[in-house]
Amino acid sequence: MNKKISPFSKILLIGAAIALVISLFVPIWSIYLDAPQYPEGLSLQIWANAIAGDVDIINGLNHYIGMKTLHTKDFIEFTVLPYLIAGYALLFFIVALAGRKKWLYITLVAFIIFGIVAMVDFWKWEYDYGHNLDPNAAIKVPGMAYQPPLIGFKQLLNFGAYSIPDTGGWLFIGAGVLLLIAVFKEGKFFRKKQNAAMLAGLTATLFFTSCNNSGPEPINLHKDACEYCKMSVADGRFATEIITKKGRVYKFDDLGCMLSYSGTLGAENIEKYYVGDYTKENTLLDAATAWYVSNEAFKSPMNGNTAAFANREAAMQTAEQYQTTALNWSELINNNNSGDAHQH
Repeated sequence: MNKKISPFSKILLIGAAIALVISLFVPIWSIYLDAPQYPEGLSLQIWANAIAGDVDIINGLNHYIGMKTLHTKDFIEFTVLPYLIAGYALLFFIVALAGRKKWLYITLVAFIIFGIVAMVDFWKWEYDYGHNLDPNAAIKVPGMAYQPPLIGFKQLLNFGAYSIPDTGGWLFIGAGVLLLIAVFKEGKFFRKKQNAAMLAGLTATLFFTSCNNSGPEPINLHKDACEYCKMSVADGRFATEIITKKGRVYKFDDLGCMLSYSGTLGAENIEKYYVGDYTKENTLLDAATAWYVSNEAFKSPMNGNTAAFANREAAMQTAEQYQTTALNWSELINNNNSGDAHQH
């Protein structure tokens, strides 16, 4: 049990320690609230030492339903957590320098316990704030509790609540994965090639899933509804999507719907636009790099009648067929703003 660990495992431990240090300077968890009166949504960000985001607005809303207001000073966790994270980062460094397998295994168990305790504490915090309501609140719904989900989505009256790891949370997960790989490595798990390949595949999948958060969210045809016209998104060739700078996703059944709704959000709040590839079913393209052809022959769901193509050549070929011109994103937006785009 006191054998030395390999240099590779030491590198993994140092990488995990660095990930934990970085997590001290970025938000660890985020809760997003979405409602018709807040089209851009509200966010609550949990850092290692503070609560941030739209705290004042959320506290104002909480007052009406009898929830306690949120203040960083009310949570002992924000005093203790930075030291715990720094302590584990230091522990990872020490174990890497000492290089003892026994301490590697103990560190893994301790880190797992830390993660479980942290999530249980987070759940208890949510439960307390969601259930212990002021009986004299202005808005009282019998039997209603307002506990946000630990992770995932939950509907709370007219608010949709999303609870997901933020950058720091993914760094925590990454640190745990690196630590686990080191344990597998020292436990000779990699002696079998199939085990090594399996773990490498799982690690790569987790990495790209957690890091690649800038792409579009897949559209579920016949299930997702258009944010603007409320019709079901049925034709993937014309489906579109907006992702805001806060990470909120809005889906549409027609380019015209997306452009109309974008004015509600405000261009300064939008991170990305995506449009359906007309040549493929339910494949989204970056709207800024796509090319467009407008013609009544396309007959899109809400009569926007504009098709998007992945490249200029495909758009030009289609435009020539319909005796019209191909437009890039800037030209399309200018046409829409000047009233040349189709209205519905």
